Amino acid sequence: MTIELPSELIRPDGTRYPAIWLRDNCPCPECALPGSGQKLFGVDELPTDPRIASVGQNADGVELVFAPDGHRSRFSAAWLERHAPDRALPYDDRTEDAKVLWQAADLRGSLPTAKWTEFAEDAAVRARCLEALLTQGFVLLHGVPVRDRAVLDVAQVFGFVRETNYGELFEVRVERNPSNLAFSPLPITPHTDNPYRDPVPTVQLLHCLVNAAEGGDSGLVDGFHAAAALRREQPEAFDLLTRTPVTFRYGDARTELSATVPMIGLDPLGRIKQIRFNNRSLRPVALDRERIPAFYAAYRAFAELLYRPEAQLNFRLEPGDCVIFDNTRTLHARTGFTADGADGARHLQGCYADLDAAASSLAVARRDGHEYGVTQ
Repeated sequence: MTIELPSELIRPDGTRYPAIWLRDNCPCPECALPGSGQKLFGVDELPTDPRIASVGQNADGVELVFAPDGHRSRFSAAWLERHAPDRALPYDDRTEDAKVLWQAADLRGSLPTAKWTEFAEDAAVRARCLEALLTQGFVLLHGVPVRDRAVLDVAQVFGFVRETNYGELFEVRVERNPSNLAFSPLPITPHTDNPYRDPVPTVQLLHCLVNAAEGGDSGLVDGFHAAAALRREQPEAFDLLTRTPVTFRYGDARTELSATVPMIGLDPLGRIKQIRFNNRSLRPVALDRERIPAFYAAYRAFAELLYRPEAQLNFRLEPGDCVIFDNTRTLHARTGFTADGADGARHLQGCYADLDAAASSLAVARRDGHEYGVTQ
């Protein structure tokens, strides 16, 4: 009589682990590089229908022997608990599930801030700031040296500068013949930077060198909060903006960039993951004529949520201040200002970096035992 071996491990709490899943995730040195955990085999090298030949229990977890190859694997109880395949949706720190959504009133008197020297030198403070960037969508640093290219030093503390057609950094000040509205004194409504890039820059930094102009205050809006409100209040409009690809474009004498994506990007499970909103860069929408009115109604509804006064957190950047924000979530804005012909009346320097580097820096800090939560 042949006894069929089990095709899954069943833990005392009832959690089930398929044998093929366990065999693929074996942590032993024959299967994974110590330290990084990178696998040393391909999926095509796994047994097609592995079974569990034996189970040994110990205080730390289990030891399994698989059939038909006789491979032996050890899994800790903590690892099994953390990675149980059917306990929860897959975690993604880019989606709304990992964020703290806000409107301006939620943050008054409690902005995520830190001193530059502490951010640069204290790993625990840096971890708290990166936690704010990843969950609240921004952090504000004070006391960054008021000197040329200092914004690059800020980005390099937690990641790498992403160079674009503007170079390593860009100057935000009035130009005589601006190629971009940012280089004029005109007001700018909440928007995503560079939505015409693929991939879009995920982190933006703006460092204030001079702000002697009348006006020119900064604003931030939580795009995920607005998108969630649209889903709740006008689900058909939300659905339309998540399914309709639109093209953003930017061109000048040396550059021709475009990207075609929905304004509200979702992950495969339907969670809000990315916002691209920039009316200045939107090209003519390519839709059937009958669908265009519904698209514009949805587009307007989303814009009205983003432009609500209560949605926008307003503050003034003073020399030495540097705001770091998630450009895939947090829209930024600016009031108009009077330059009086003096280009130096308001001068910021900006650069781009990447969220994955910020997340990596935070994960390493957590792994090394630093506390996190934002200092005031």
